[in-house]
Formats: sequence, structure tokens, C-alpha cells
Amino acid sequence: MSKSNDTGHVAAAGSGGDTESQSSQSRRPVGEPSLAPEAGFHPGGPTKIAIVGVGLVGSTFAYTLLLSGVAAEIILIDANKERAEGEAMDLNHAVPFAHPTKICAGDYSDCAGATLTVIAAGTNQKPGETRLDLVKRNAAIFGQIVPQVARANPEGIIVVATNPVDVLTYVTIELAGLPANRVFGSGTILDTARFRYMLSEHLGVDPRSVHAYIIGEHGDSEVPVWSLANVAGMRLPSFCAENGIRLGPDDMDRIFRQTRDAAYEIITRKGATYFAVAAGLMRLTEAILRDQNTVLSISSLVHDYYGIDDVCLSLPTVVGRRGIERVLRLDLSPHEARGVRKSAEVLRETIASLNLSRG
Repeated sequence: MSKSNDTGHVAAAGSGGDTESQSSQSRRPVGEPSLAPEAGFHPGGPTKIAIVGVGLVGSTFAYTLLLSGVAAEIILIDANKERAEGEAMDLNHAVPFAHPTKICAGDYSDCAGATLTVIAAGTNQKPGETRLDLVKRNAAIFGQIVPQVARANPEGIIVVATNPVDVLTYVTIELAGLPANRVFGSGTILDTARFRYMLSEHLGVDPRSVHAYIIGEHGDSEVPVWSLANVAGMRLPSFCAENGIRLGPDDMDRIFRQTRDAAYEIITRKGATYFAVAAGLMRLTEAILRDQNTVLSISSLVHDYYGIDDVCLSLPTVVGRRGIERVLRLDLSPHEARGVRKSAEVLRETIASLNLSRG
């Protein structure tokens, strides 16, 4: 396997809390004693979000979620219960500057009623380590987490943020037993954002005006869809010719390498990435809660896509309140189609190495 490029993810989540019964009242999540919800508290409305794993990615996502104001209640779950409580306390102190939100540390039973549960738990990725090197360690952690989340909240959506995200999304689908449209990973949301940013720097336009996707694995075999990239509906060759901008093979190779290896460079310098991935998770959450039918490059179970079956990888996908509405079938070039098939094969081999029991 080749060198990796992404994030040191967050601390592993285990049981998330004690299991002792309380005679006077049912268990309830805790933040600060004065701010914990009362037993039986229900905020009303589909605005409860649970986050499993509150290391750098999970806690940063919780912060962006608080600032957005889209959630009425945020539940933080981690194997290190004191860490979750500390994050809840710190976030609660930001509430007067943000939006009225209940933020509490809890356990898996508190996932009940959540619109979505974001799993950001797992062992850290080390500098020079590939995402796929993480798979066996994090698959074992997910074996403890996912069944508990699914039992507590069989009607909710599960979003996987832990790496290797494509493989762990597949593992989560197997473990959860939920419809595949309600279990998916953050995929190449971040890679796509990096690609658009790198292109915008070269083209001299706002990155929000660049429409381009990274598909396939969230990792070394990812595929840039150059053939469909455009600005204002103009394919890149036309846009560059019209504006006197050079975009030759060397430029394209450099932009893609900067995209693919960005997180590796960040990890080398600061140890982990978490701001941009938290922003990506926030955008995904907003699309779900507000039923926006937004097109995002998330990782989902693929069937009959350029000959690809039974593997999770990223493709532009319409996302709304029910989760995945539909996966878009891109008109890829032959080279890009071969790249996606190769990416799928890399992931399939890794999944096979886990010897997952089916059904």
C-alpha cells in the first residue's frame, strides 16, 4: 500500500459510560450538574445529534455544530468519560455567545432519538501511516461501538468519519443492520474541497465557483474527475484558454498531488487535521437536517457502477433528510473509469482481509 495523506483521528470510544442502574431515576447524560437535562427530557423536533469519539475531530465538529445553531441537543460519547464531560462543560460555556443548545456527555443509550450519530472514534493515524494500515485496529473498535448505536437508535442515520472511512463505512453497514441509505461515510468531501481550493488558487477564482470532484477511495487511489471539472459551466480547457491561464499536464499533476497529499503534509507539521473535516461534517449535517438534497461526495455502498459492486467508495450523492436519496452516475472518461475500478479493488481487498461474517 502506498503512502497516506490523512488525518490523525480522535480518541477511541468504548463503553462511553458506566452501566450501574440508578434506583431514583433513569440514567441521563451529564455535562455540568446544573446544565444536565432532567430524566425524560426531550427537546422536541428532529434536532438531536450524537457524536461518538470526542478527540480532535469529534470535539471540533461539536464546536462547529454549536456555532451553526442547527441542533437543539448535542450528546458527546467517549470511552474517556471525563474527557467527554470536560468537552461538554467547555462547549456549554460558549452557549451564551452562540445558540441555545443542550450539550451533555452521555452513553450509547443516549443516541436514542438522534437524527444522526457521527462516529469519529478510533486510533490515531501516525505520520507516514496509510489510512488502510488503520483498518484492523479501528474495525475492532467499531465492533464495540456500532451495534450499541444501532440498538439505541434504529431509526437514525449513522455517519462514519473515522479512517479508513470507506472500509469502516462498509463495516458499519454490516454491523448496524440498517438500510444502506442511512449509513454512509464522510468519504471524499474533504478531498473534493481541497481539490476545489487548489484549482481556485491556480485559476484565480473563488473556490465556491469551482465545480470538481474527487471520487473513489478517500486515500491514495482516489480519482480526480478532470473531464467534468468546470467554472461557470466552462470546462477547464475552455476556461483557461479564454482567460490566458496555462493548465498543462504538469500543472494538473501538481494540483492533484497537492490535493492527495495535503493531509499528509498537515500531519507532518501539526500532527492531525480537524478543522476542514469538521466543516465538511457540518455541511453534511446541514444537508440532512434541512433536507437540502445537496450533492456531496460521500462514501456509500455501491452497486453496478462501472462494473463495481459491494464496496463503499465516494461518488457525488444527493443527500437529504432520509440520508442518501440517490447516487449520481457520472459520465467518466475511460481513464477515470479505470481509476475508480482500481480504487474499488484496493478497498475490496482490504475488506476481504477483515473476514467479515455476512448475515
